[in-house]
Order: sequence, then structure tokens, then C-alpha cells
Amino acid sequence: MRAVVQRVNEASVTVGGEVVGRVGAGYLVLLGVTGGDTGAHARLLAAKVAKLRVFKDDAGKMNLSLQDIGGSALVVSQFTLYADTAKGNRPSFISAAPPEQADELYQFFCRELEGQGIPVERGVFGADMNVALVNDGPVTICLDTDAWKV
Repeated sequence: MRAVVQRVNEASVTVGGEVVGRVGAGYLVLLGVTGGDTGAHARLLAAKVAKLRVFKDDAGKMNLSLQDIGGSALVVSQFTLYADTAKGNRPSFISAAPPEQADELYQFFCRELEGQGIPVERGVFGADMNVALVNDGPVTICLDTDAWKV
């Protein structure tokens, strides 16, 4: 699994002109799933996102987690995180998980994040979405479970 985690002052996702998810201070998480991913990957990634310390403490140091600040997360599925552009200029998405598997693990990741005490808003899996955010910092962290022992 791959996540792009952006610290935000606010973020929202709109589908067909209707806002389907909105958060204040917290994270916008763009989540990609690949064929070899499992529930163990989703569980580990959710715990990492909940405990990632990128919010400022009283001394101005990035030392607080999403749990610490009582923030929330807007999680948007994004298969394009597994784009392969090694050959040519048109990306290949062959590494992205099939939609059924990706949706199942996307939903599982969201439930695991909620289990960490994080309020979660979601995009609509497979929909054409418009995502808006006010990036705080900016702080953007890329997490990839391929590099971790799962």
C-alpha cells in the first residue's frame, strides 16, 4: 500500500457537485493499493498514519500525532499512485490492485484508522472526484508498505 499524507487545515472531496467528505485540521490521505496488499498492510499503515508525528507542539517542533491533536482524516482512494512511467509517456497502472480488492482494502484501511480513534471521512471509490485542500506547512509525507516488513 502507498499513502500520500498531507497535513491540512481543511480538505474536502466533491462528487457530481456534492461534497461527500470534509475535514478540518488533520490529514488528506491519498491511498493506493497494489495486488500483493493484504489486511496486514492496511492495519500497519493505518497505525502509522494515526501515530505519525508531524503536528507542532508548544515549542513549534513537529512532535504531535493526529491522535494527539484530535484531528480527522479525509481518505481518498487513488490507484494512480501505482502509475508506472518507465516506458513511454502514457502511464501503466498494471501494478494497481483490481477494483474489488482495492475497494475492500481501502474500506478496511478506513475502519482500521477509525479503530485508532481517528474520525474518518471518505471519498467515493471509483468515482471522478474533485479534491480541495489547504495544505498546512506544506507538509506532505509518502508512506509505502513495500519498504516495511509486514
